[in-house]
Amino acid sequence: MKVLLVNGSPKADGCVGRALQEMVSVFQEEGVETTVLHVGNKDIRGCIACGRCGELGKCVFDDAVNEAAKLFEEADGVVFGSPVYYGSVNGTMLSFLDRLFYSTPFSKRMKVGAAVTSCRRGGNTATFDILNKYFTISEMPVASSHYWNMVHGFTAEDVEKDLEGLQTMRTLARNMTFLMKSIALGREQFGLPEKEKRTVTHFMDGK
Repeated sequence: MKVLLVNGSPKADGCVGRALQEMVSVFQEEGVETTVLHVGNKDIRGCIACGRCGELGKCVFDDAVNEAAKLFEEADGVVFGSPVYYGSVNGTMLSFLDRLFYSTPFSKRMKVGAAVTSCRRGGNTATFDILNKYFTISEMPVASSHYWNMVHGFTAEDVEKDLEGLQTMRTLARNMTFLMKSIALGREQFGLPEKEKRTVTHFMDGK
C-alpha cells in the first residue's frame, strides 16, 4: 500500500505537518509506504483553462502539480492537509488541487482520500468540506475518523497539546489503511463496480 500526503501549509513543520506526521507514524506501523509532499511554500498558480492538459496528459505548467501527479497515480490513497485561511482552504492549496484533479488523465476511482485541516480557532469544518469535494467528484471513497479530521493550534507545539486531535489523526490513519486493504481485496475477488458511460446534462439549449 502507498499513501501520498500533501502538506498545503507554508510551514513544513507547522500545525498541518504535525498532524500529518501523526498519521505517518501509524502508516509505518501498518506497513504502508508514505510520501509527504510539501507544496504550501511553492509558487503554484491557478488553472487558466487553456486545455493543453488534454493534449499533453499533464498540466502545461510544469511545477509541483505534475510532480504530485506521478505520485498520486501510483498511490492507493491520498491525504490533503490545509490550514484555514479566512474560513477556507488556503489559496496555494486550492490552485494545486484544481490543477491536479483537472489535468490528470488517470482514473482516481477507488483511491482512498482523506482531508486534514488545522486552525487556531474556527473554520475547520468549512475547509474540511471543500477538500472532500475533490474526492467525491472522482469516485474516491473518503476515509473518516471518530471526529472530523482536524487539529487546533497556532503552532506545532499547540497541536502537541491537542490530544484529541492527534488521536483523531491516528484513528484516521488506521481506518484509511483498513479501507485501502479492503478495496484491494474486493478488487481482486469481485472486481470494481460496473462503470456506466458518463451522462452530462445541462439546461442551456434555449427551449
